[in-house]
Amino acid sequence: MSGLNQPQQEAVNTLKGPMLVLAGAGSGKTRVVTFRIANLIKHRTRPERILAVTFTNKAAAEMQERVSGLLGKLKERPQISTFHAHCVRVLRRHARKLGYPERFAIYDRGDQESLARGVLREIRVPSELMRPGDLIYQISRWKTASVRPPEAAKVATSDKEHLAAMGYRRYQKTLQTTGAMDFDDLLLLTEELFEKHADARKVEAALFDHLLVDEYQDTNGSQYRIIKALATEHRNLCVVGDDDQSIYGWRGAEVQHILRFNKDWPDAKVIRLEFNYRSTAAILDIANKLISYNKVRHDKVLRPARAGGEHPRILQYNSETDEACETVADIRRRIETDHLQPRDCAILFRTNEQPRPFETELRKAKIPYVILGSQSFFDRKEVKDILSYLRVIDSPRDEVSLLRIVNNPPRGIGQKSVETLLKEAVTRGAPIWEVMDDGNSPVVLPANAREAVGRFVALVRRFHDELGKTKPLVDPVRRLISEIGYENELKRIYTDSNELQARWAAVEEVVNALGAYEKNAKKPTLGGFIDEVT
Repeated sequence: MSGLNQPQQEAVNTLKGPMLVLAGAGSGKTRVVTFRIANLIKHRTRPERILAVTFTNKAAAEMQERVSGLLGKLKERPQISTFHAHCVRVLRRHARKLGYPERFAIYDRGDQESLARGVLREIRVPSELMRPGDLIYQISRWKTASVRPPEAAKVATSDKEHLAAMGYRRYQKTLQTTGAMDFDDLLLLTEELFEKHADARKVEAALFDHLLVDEYQDTNGSQYRIIKALATEHRNLCVVGDDDQSIYGWRGAEVQHILRFNKDWPDAKVIRLEFNYRSTAAILDIANKLISYNKVRHDKVLRPARAGGEHPRILQYNSETDEACETVADIRRRIETDHLQPRDCAILFRTNEQPRPFETELRKAKIPYVILGSQSFFDRKEVKDILSYLRVIDSPRDEVSLLRIVNNPPRGIGQKSVETLLKEAVTRGAPIWEVMDDGNSPVVLPANAREAVGRFVALVRRFHDELGKTKPLVDPVRRLISEIGYENELKRIYTDSNELQARWAAVEEVVNALGAYEKNAKKPTLGGFIDEVT
């Protein structure tokens, strides 16, 4: 195989026995895996006797495409798929052994929430104590850790977990009764199948002569045991990964699997891919120094394929606002003095919440930007909602913002009432706010809607008067969000606990942004804040 360095060639040309390929960042890992599959086929391993598993559909599709590019059109193709997709195939063949039909259904998130809602109703748990999303989250955590319903009650420590354990038992029984599995079951039940039914394990293991596993450092307990069950007979197991890139412990990944690989497979060959083709020597020098502080790791050092490079600066700031200010100022200096274009610069983030202060500073500096791989903070529904409230309080004649919030959260001003108010505004040639604020208006609304409009107008006027004075902005805005019941509205809309948390975090980020503006502005005003962020 041309174009490979010596360690890569060794990984590609080792065709038998267990092998651990420690592939550092940017070392050509996917290239090695695909070349290895192609080389196995060239050495007369039948393509359909090769199984390669990875974690995402995108990675599996890319791997399949690269193998096809190397070998052209094949009558049979190697099986390259995600763990979950392979487990579905296994379970379709043997589900009856576990008490499920062959054509079992796979529940999506909506199905799970409907089932969880029914379970909580049956065991009489009020929604304020546990929502369907909370139950699903806890069950998923247990399943990821291979904890079955009988064991869940034993490991539960809090009252809420004991309630979840009761729900888990009912939830799983209902799934089986209705002939369905959820996404986590695909791994858990495959593991159970191999544990309890040796005949099924032997049949599945005999389908393949070679097993390749990508991103081995991210495997959880079920995946680890499934891999072992499939590879024990032929022992042609090649795992590729990097213990220094293990970041998914929070979702069940166990880095110990890659650290103890040569204890599980004592005759394993270990190959280190240490040449990095992605970064310059200056970057790798710092990365290696940082990684060396990890106490438990495989010994390896990333070596640059490219020499030189600008030496990275490592900076620390007192706050996210300071970080954003300095970063955007640096970008502006480079644009002005080095004649760079804005598209020549990039700011990388780990989480979706981090871009907000940078977006604020880029807008102030009038530097155009594009958010990739995520939604702009200021385009999120909950951010638009809160900013619309602030716009209306600052300027009640802002009709676009007014129409967005007039019944958000619902307060009894329905669409028909809004249409009636709009019609009157058109007739008068006046803003809708003027119609709503006119106590003597001839507009005929239902009594409940008329009272709701009065309460809304009073709310806007009260906060307009309060926020128009020279006093702190943050506390009144917090009270506004509480008074309109926005958090409860999010809870009503988003039953998934993770999504709810992310949505509420965005609301809090708006308040944090207001606090940062108030701290740094000479004469902070609500209008000034709105101008800054928009």
